[in-house]
Amino acid sequence: MKRSPMTTKGAERLRAEVERLKSVERPRIIAAIAEARAHGDLKENAEYHAAREQQGFVEGRIQELEAALSYAEVIDISRLNPNGKVVFGATVELLDESNNGEVSYQIVGDLEADIKQRLIAVNSPLARALIGKSEGDSFEFQAPNGVKSYEILSVRYSS
Repeated sequence: MKRSPMTTKGAERLRAEVERLKSVERPRIIAAIAEARAHGDLKENAEYHAAREQQGFVEGRIQELEAALSYAEVIDISRLNPNGKVVFGATVELLDESNNGEVSYQIVGDLEADIKQRLIAVNSPLARALIGKSEGDSFEFQAPNGVKSYEILSVRYSS
């Protein structure tokens, strides 16, 4: 498996999720299973089956996160010096040329991407269109709802 880039902040967030799953969720589910077992017949015990299903999900998520963290190449954005170019970890302020709206995105690793927080995956079409460009550049990219035109207003490198 190839190493995938991840920001320092993203790695910290994922480690915190693993810790929460292990120290809070796992014990809660084990207690729920024990309580459901105490109710008797397990074949028709919905609480037991729901708790077991939840346990499987939590254990799977722990494994997924631990594997991702073990293969992650954690990059400290504040130590980069890309001379104004858009690279992994950069926060980019864009002007949407179709409506003059401004929007800001940070390019992060695939697992830490969250569009609601304006974190876009390095392998997303928009991030791929941005990589290598500089402040002041205009570019087009194929969005799901058609071709979009943007101008890069600023590029920052802060974690």
